[in-house]
Amino acid sequence: MELESSAEECGCAPTPRERRALSRRSALGIGIAGGLLLFGGASAFSLAPAFAESYPSWDDVQNAKANEAAKSREVTRIEGLIRDLTAEVERTQAEAQRLSDEFYVAQQAYFDAAKRADDLQAQADEQAAAADEAAQKAGRVAAQLYRDGGDDTAMQLFFSGSAVGADELLARLGTMDKLLERNQTVYDDAVRARDAAQSYSDQAVQARNERDRLQQEAEQKMIAAQEAAAAAQVALDNQTTHLGNLQAQLAALKDETAKTVAGYQAGVEAERKAREERERKAREEAERIAREQAANGGGNGGAVTGGGWARPSSGYVSSGYGARSSVCNANYCSSSFHYGYDFAPGCGAAIYAAGAGRVVYVGRNGGYGNYIKIDHGGGIGTGYAHIVDGGFWVSYGQQVSAGQAIAATGNTGNSFGCHLHFETYVNGAAVNPSGFMAARGVYF
Repeated sequence: MELESSAEECGCAPTPRERRALSRRSALGIGIAGGLLLFGGASAFSLAPAFAESYPSWDDVQNAKANEAAKSREVTRIEGLIRDLTAEVERTQAEAQRLSDEFYVAQQAYFDAAKRADDLQAQADEQAAAADEAAQKAGRVAAQLYRDGGDDTAMQLFFSGSAVGADELLARLGTMDKLLERNQTVYDDAVRARDAAQSYSDQAVQARNERDRLQQEAEQKMIAAQEAAAAAQVALDNQTTHLGNLQAQLAALKDETAKTVAGYQAGVEAERKAREERERKAREEAERIAREQAANGGGNGGAVTGGGWARPSSGYVSSGYGARSSVCNANYCSSSFHYGYDFAPGCGAAIYAAGAGRVVYVGRNGGYGNYIKIDHGGGIGTGYAHIVDGGFWVSYGQQVSAGQAIAATGNTGNSFGCHLHFETYVNGAAVNPSGFMAARGVYF
């Protein structure tokens, strides 16, 4: 039970309860970076094409060409399949975008609530310390005045109003008036500070309750967004696999020349091989760039310290953590509080895992654009935002090592230029990456 509570507070990975819920859902193809993770059960998203029809073979096409009626039916069928493939990609991508936007909003609301709870608690602690200091000061004033001439009779006289003689009473009242005047101020200060501390403490309790509610909501939105990203990727992969073949088959059916069906089939196969070769070369080039950057030590990106952590980028720091002026363009305005550090290594530069851990999110995340989140265990997490389209080099559920190249720097989401927005999380809440990483031997 204690481990489950800790995981729920973390917010950097699905909790055990959520993992059990996920285990009851259907297979999630997380093919964003070529990886595939499967869960079992009934999912909120259908990952098979909604139309679920079989695809025609080239033998079907060859046979249909010999009969006009059969050819017409096959043309209609293939045109419908092409429309369905396109519609499925559009539908799942729109759903993925919608849910990623919801995840982003929920995540930012949680960060804001966590910061507010911390700020209120800090104010409560500050006022409690002030109340304690004022109370001690009042005691010191009273003790000093007592040492300067007070006695038990004088204190009784002040509180009871008894008198032993007019002259003595006036003299003692003069002393006690000074005591009252000097001690009342520090006493009132102590009362005010105590009341303020209680007020801030009560507000902090409410803020923490709201923070915890928003944390659970953000976790649920993250899972839903990841599922939607998986469904969209499956639809896109399905389109990539079948669309070229269907288009070639349609062209073959409509072609009245002597060009053979076999020729069209060969063209599809040649394009498939060419696409795979382009993808292979792109991966190799990305890996080469990452290796060169690590070897050259440009900004020390990816270099692992003795503590087992690494700088997430070779770029210079273009923006730090904390309050800042909001900047706007025609589409959006930047936030007035920056929950991370920005690094500007240039478009396409490698992004490195700051520490070893498991990838718990790969996909769109609203204003963060393309985003990766890594759970490092023990309530510790890191986030990487604004990744270029097509720049994911890891997949959901994958274990990564510190300094491993995981993505390419981009300009997606609410971004004013290619850069990495890097965040660090403790028990789910964003904390200043500078101090967090410095404690692990990495300095910006």
